Amino acid sequence: MSVRVLIADDQALVRGGFAMVLGIHDDIEVVAEAGTGVAAIDAARAHRPDVILMDIRMPELDGLEATARILASADWEVRVLILTTFDPDEYVYRALRAGASGFVLKDIPADQLAGAVRTVADGGALLAPSITRRLIGRFTEPRTADATVVRRLDRLTEREREVVAAVARGASNSEIATQLFIGPATVKSHVSSILTKLGLRDRTQVVAFAYESELVRPGDHDIGH
Repeated sequence: MSVRVLIADDQALVRGGFAMVLGIHDDIEVVAEAGTGVAAIDAARAHRPDVILMDIRMPELDGLEATARILASADWEVRVLILTTFDPDEYVYRALRAGASGFVLKDIPADQLAGAVRTVADGGALLAPSITRRLIGRFTEPRTADATVVRRLDRLTEREREVVAAVARGASNSEIATQLFIGPATVKSHVSSILTKLGLRDRTQVVAFAYESELVRPGDHDIGH
């Protein structure tokens, strides 16, 4: 079964380019394009894609609000990849909180775009060090954590908290296994348990939760290269 993709961007050339790159793959089908946030919502409801490539700045309704509305009302499995530039702004962290599963640079190499779509469609999250670590560290404003969010930490074991912190720093399962001296399969089991206990969708939401609860704070660790 092919991965159904919706491309939402206000630039026709960007939409066309991404559609052309993805269209050469037998397991990926671009089912619709949208040039505004409102059109993205309508197209999502009409075509029920598996993955949406969503630009942030669009007419009528920005990509963040469109993402939040789509994910809040969807009665099917759909994931959103935010389209951004290498020099992102403060809106990108808000995208994590809206439920986006990661970020794709608009100048992503053609041979990597299909892999990004497949990763997200399979339930993964794009937490590349070159994007997500910098975004979280640079744009998460220190503030008083919501007490309700903090209390959710009580649902986790001490080991699970360590895994959450490692995920928030952008570590892969193999890197977490090395850091905590446990097997990769055990890490995978911990991540699955964390998602269930906290009611989260994927690793990207784990990152957002880690900062929302102040389990991890900006500046605590080296988040860039």
